Amino acid sequence: MSTTTVNQQNEWDGGVSPMNVGYGKMMMWYFLVSDAFSFAALLITYGTIRFSHIDWPDPNEVFSAFPFMGHTHLPLMFVSFMTFTLIMSSVTMVRAVQEGHRKNQKGVALWMGLTIIGGLIFLGSQAWEWNHLIHGGMTIATPWSQLDHHTGDVVYTAPKIFGQLFFTITGFHGFHVTTGVLINIIIFIQNLRGVYEKRGHYEMIEKVGLYWHFVDLVWVFVFLCFYLL
Repeated sequence: MSTTTVNQQNEWDGGVSPMNVGYGKMMMWYFLVSDAFSFAALLITYGTIRFSHIDWPDPNEVFSAFPFMGHTHLPLMFVSFMTFTLIMSSVTMVRAVQEGHRKNQKGVALWMGLTIIGGLIFLGSQAWEWNHLIHGGMTIATPWSQLDHHTGDVVYTAPKIFGQLFFTITGFHGFHVTTGVLINIIIFIQNLRGVYEKRGHYEMIEKVGLYWHFVDLVWVFVFLCFYLL
């Protein structure tokens, strides 16, 4: 009976690192949970407005352009490339965390570098998509219009709220990706300087990895809402 009591006390006494999770990692989890509510609110708002409108633009028409392909109609091909790039950057981040656990400085540098490149490709792709849509007439103030492929006449005009929601939500996500890339660059430089080697651990890689995986996961829901529904 006394042994059971002692074990229970040791299990729940907290201490410096309760449940064997560092303070920094725990705070990152708190931040991600709170940030998830922000994205949830935005996506729920989009879903509510989306299904309250009978008439809504077809994603296959809105997102059918591809860089350097002229007016070729390629529905969702470019955003699929963007999604693949971001998911692959999450894979490279997993490898960076693994190399951090092994205390392999060169391995961390390699995979963090690839993660940064993936993030930059995604941001560049999103910038191109925004630029294409804006030049096509869709902004927060003006709605997207579908043109006849042969005559160039307007055959459909989307609700203005579609563009407003698109730029707000993808912009908010893009801000998170930009922040993540900047943080990854800082961590990449510190790793090259041997900061984590001197500390004797690479927990910081794991912390930024949590943030990066969160950003990737959120994009899956953004992709589902805007490009598939």
